[in-house]
Amino acid sequence: MAEAKYLAFDLGAESGRGVIGFFDGVRLRLEDAHRFASTPVRLVDTLHWDILRLFSELKQGLGKAVVTHGKDFDAIGVDTWGVDFGLLGRGDVLLGNPRHYRDHANDGILETAFGIVPADRIFDRTGIQFMQINSLFQLLVLQRQNSPLLEAAQTLLFIPDLLNFWFTGVKTTEFSIASTSQMIDPRTRHWAGDLLADFQLPANLLTDIVSTGTHIGNLRADIAAECGCGPINVIAPGEHDTASAIVAVPASSSDYAYISSGTWSLMGIETDVPRISPSIQAANFTNEGGAFGTVRFLKNIMGLWLVQECRRSWARQGTEHSYSDLTRMAELAPGFVSLIDPDDPVFLAPTDMVTAIRDFCLRTGQTPPADTGATIRCCLESLALKYRWTLGKLEEFGGRRIETIHIVGGGTQNRLLCQLAANAMNRTVIAGPVEATAIGNVLMQAYGRGRIGSLEQAREIVRRSFTLETYLPQETAAWDTAYERFQLL
Repeated sequence: MAEAKYLAFDLGAESGRGVIGFFDGVRLRLEDAHRFASTPVRLVDTLHWDILRLFSELKQGLGKAVVTHGKDFDAIGVDTWGVDFGLLGRGDVLLGNPRHYRDHANDGILETAFGIVPADRIFDRTGIQFMQINSLFQLLVLQRQNSPLLEAAQTLLFIPDLLNFWFTGVKTTEFSIASTSQMIDPRTRHWAGDLLADFQLPANLLTDIVSTGTHIGNLRADIAAECGCGPINVIAPGEHDTASAIVAVPASSSDYAYISSGTWSLMGIETDVPRISPSIQAANFTNEGGAFGTVRFLKNIMGLWLVQECRRSWARQGTEHSYSDLTRMAELAPGFVSLIDPDDPVFLAPTDMVTAIRDFCLRTGQTPPADTGATIRCCLESLALKYRWTLGKLEEFGGRRIETIHIVGGGTQNRLLCQLAANAMNRTVIAGPVEATAIGNVLMQAYGRGRIGSLEQAREIVRRSFTLETYLPQETAAWDTAYERFQLL
């Protein structure tokens, strides 16, 4: 097979990148084409994504890839974070910059929503965990604000679908990104129109849902001319970044759980059907769409957002730390001095993360972290203990013991967190690949182009192509004691 070239655009909460995937039919290799910040913008009292700049960065990335490697790319694919969306009005004009899911306008909306439709009915219809950031509740916020944007809107497109529309002129909604919205019935895989009617939300804004790996269209002539290429195929990978990342989990059997580790930690298992019950609702687990018809049954955990925001807090005070420096300081700090629940609402969008951690410790009768290293140690140990709690629930809901945990994504570069995770869960952890989301994006493009035929084949390619690292549990007795403390939080 001649070597095929794919361009994966992966946009995260902190940064974005264009990554070229070279696939010869046996192995896959990656090369960076373009990297950029995805920093949000606050305007007056609302936090927005600067979506026009982000699209400009994608075009720059495409142009650079073409200059370096020629015009003959087999496909392009875009993945991003979930839940956020843009609204298009008459003539497909963008109605304002999309709001950021951490915008404080969402605060308190869950209680309002449950006063309209009971929580158990919402969960039964969608199987999605309750987070104030979910698209359903963001739309409800706009409705409650009498937003003129919602009144003028004719189409709603989630962030990757909006970028694809600008690339191709075709308006579609890919299944995995739509599933994060809490507006899909996971049993039928169609929009939950009756639920939207209960909230009096406009279902006519929504477009047809397409499967992961679908060919959306070809690059528009004006974009192709601007970027110096031809009418390249645009494929819908797992447009939700976690859906793409899970394609790249290098598992060779079904006896595993995964953690997609980055700004968020998404920890779960793959199933064929959604799991919906009162106990699952109480644990706030979720059923999101995966590639090849799978369901990602998982828990959203706050993730390395804790560390990222601490780093930003110290930078605002004039002290810059690299992530590697922070990890080294955490390694030297004493263990189990203070613990937090990473998913406490106070950590979703605090004014200052370091202060929020200190205040949580004081509120729960603990000694606050004394310095930078102790603060990061607190974050990482708390994340590892949250993984342990989540593993217990996955085993309970799945009815079986899980022996191996695969950690993929950028968080695998934090070797301390990977070891702490193995210790806390008393399970073997296999870490890698780092670029899981870009890899999964490329592999789903290859599937869309007919180059691979199954999820098992995709994962075999990952195992052949990328280096993995294994972490074995250590000091498990001390972690058992710490977990007893953690459960009291």
